Amino acid sequence: MKISLIDIGSNLTHETFAQDRDAVMARALEAGVRRQIVTGADMASSHQAAALAAANPAQLSSTAGVHPHHARSFDASRREELTLLLRRPEVVAVGECGLDYFRNFSPPDAQRAAFVAQLEVAIGAGKPVFLHQRDAHADFAAILKDFRHAVAGGVAHCFTGGRPELEDYLALDLYIGVTGWVSDERRGQQLREAVPHIPADRLLVETDAPYLLPRDLVPRPHSRRNEPCYLPHIAAAVARLRGESLDDVAASTTRNAIRFFRLDGAPEAAAPARA
Repeated sequence: MKISLIDIGSNLTHETFAQDRDAVMARALEAGVRRQIVTGADMASSHQAAALAAANPAQLSSTAGVHPHHARSFDASRREELTLLLRRPEVVAVGECGLDYFRNFSPPDAQRAAFVAQLEVAIGAGKPVFLHQRDAHADFAAILKDFRHAVAGGVAHCFTGGRPELEDYLALDLYIGVTGWVSDERRGQQLREAVPHIPADRLLVETDAPYLLPRDLVPRPHSRRNEPCYLPHIAAAVARLRGESLDDVAASTTRNAIRFFRLDGAPEAAAPARA
């Protein structure tokens, strides 16, 4: 029996998919990826992701938000625009939002302000948050702690940390999204050591396509573009690290994604964390 997976983070609106998006989606379905959550990174891509999800309701849902790279553009008008977009049923989470001090394409103070504003919007919308953090763990965790009691769930998208960061995020009742970073022998060691310690009911899998093509794919694709059809490869790597079967990881991560994003008529994703 074919496995069934949900890719909680694919950037299908990315320009690299413009010429063959339908074929990419077909390959994903053939590989057993039953649904993708299409990521919004700024307001333009959030609208595009929502439109794509609305046109393909059996296969796609979307998020809406402003990545920290674009935080300097998140003003009152963008906040209102996001609030309205979140009323659409296909938009299932707020984000990608958070902090990124690695590149600081937006100043840290603008990032923090945009992050707080989007957490407030998420609380008002009653939807969970799709979170990004790079080289900003302390500030990220501190801000999130102030709001977590009122936010309807959160996932640490593309988690690349080790045990200390994992324990901090689990203490905040976050779900943990694992990508092909787990297959990167150069950078992924601390993530591989952390993966067995992610509770089964908090684990999610994602490709972050077209980014983060797994480095150990055989045969090696001709293109460096990642695709959702490679999600089973990521799930298999996670299963090996956890000493579980691929079927078990597929079942638990699919169940978790349905619960977290309230898909398929599932009840509320996650109760707000206890104060």
